[in-house]
Amino acid sequence: MESLKLCSLSQCSPKLVQQRTASVMAFCSFPSATLASQQRKASPLQTKTLEKSSCPVKKKVLVPIGLGTEEMEAVILVDVLRRAGADVVLASVESQLEVEASSGTRIVADASISDCSDEVFDLIALPGGMPGSARLRDCKILRKMTSKQAEEKRLYGAICAAPAVALHSWGLLKRKQTTCHPAFMDKLPTFWAVKSNIQVSGELTTSRGPGTAFQFALSLVEQLFGESVATEVGGSLLMCVESTDGSHPRKEEFNKVEWSVDHIPHVLIPIGNGFEGIEVIILVDVLRRANVDVVVASVEKSLQITTSLDMKIVADKLINKAAESVYDLIILPGGIAGAEQLQKSRLLKKLLKEQELAGRIYGAVCSSSAILHKQGLLKNKRVTAHPSIISNIASQAVDSAGVVIDGNLITSKGLSTATDLALAIVGKFFGHARARSVAEGLVFEYPRS
Repeated sequence: MESLKLCSLSQCSPKLVQQRTASVMAFCSFPSATLASQQRKASPLQTKTLEKSSCPVKKKVLVPIGLGTEEMEAVILVDVLRRAGADVVLASVESQLEVEASSGTRIVADASISDCSDEVFDLIALPGGMPGSARLRDCKILRKMTSKQAEEKRLYGAICAAPAVALHSWGLLKRKQTTCHPAFMDKLPTFWAVKSNIQVSGELTTSRGPGTAFQFALSLVEQLFGESVATEVGGSLLMCVESTDGSHPRKEEFNKVEWSVDHIPHVLIPIGNGFEGIEVIILVDVLRRANVDVVVASVEKSLQITTSLDMKIVADKLINKAAESVYDLIILPGGIAGAEQLQKSRLLKKLLKEQELAGRIYGAVCSSSAILHKQGLLKNKRVTAHPSIISNIASQAVDSAGVVIDGNLITSKGLSTATDLALAIVGKFFGHARARSVAEGLVFEYPRS
């Protein structure tokens, strides 16, 4: 068997590494459709069967958010846990449901934290970010709920700044080995602080940052539902391994051209109802960290758009207003229903055609490569896409890499490869050093060269 390097599950605690290694090696063989998408297509009887086989016990999960919450962490947590079958409540600790996250994304919570105060949850998981972690820390209702959660030995966890800023200040890390974002490690009790991507200490699970959020969420899935469900969900996320011999690289590039611009790069990300929230949020978060001007545009009549797993995101503009500007890159997120909505937009099709004719950059994630294919924008191009459609979109499909660049075209398989996609864009615009710097802030493993 060839030597493999875990691209997403490295630096876990020894127990988790042992548990995950076999699971990760099997990830890419699982069906790529999520449970939610399977249920949308299934008959009522089939749906019941799916629920019974994949999610034998309904679990309730609370994910609180506040002003400045790290959006990648919050959205990945909610998305992954819902894929596993958990009943997840995204709760605002602010006076309103709409919350502006750390990179400017506006997320609409399901409920106010006060509406959740009398409920019992199987898991309370805190995303990080600043000042988001401080907003969670200062919420008396959340403090009381999480303290009771710990006292009654139910699962709780935190990622990034939240372990040090919130849980530590509440006294919930006593005699618990804990990790957090490197910038906050000095805030933890020295004897109990550990530098691992995931740390499970009894009922408490902690993690380091946006770049470890998939690991964090899958660890919580495993604790709630078991290893088989975690493995199945990992497969739907396209979690996979990177081979040391280069046969399965993160990125491949063909017909290399420079993406040079003499200004801050302008990027358009159009979205429609049913889009993959993970893909959009990762792209927006990572690109804005690199000082890219990102516009999220709705192709619907409303700015508020619902993701494939029922999270609500507020776009920056409607597509007709966004179309008044010229963009260095237009990139389409995936999600079957979301891609269908993008396909219906005549204005977006016009923008994409103009983008190609002008020699500007365009791309797609996941199932949205099919839109480019239908418009004839993939001719003689090397591309990748979600495994469910890749054989239908191009004769020169590249199935080995998570991200493929061919001249002014960039494509990605989707979901867990979205971080590599975003960093590849940063690298093309600004160089490898900038991409690596952004990756370090995310606590995401990234090649040195």
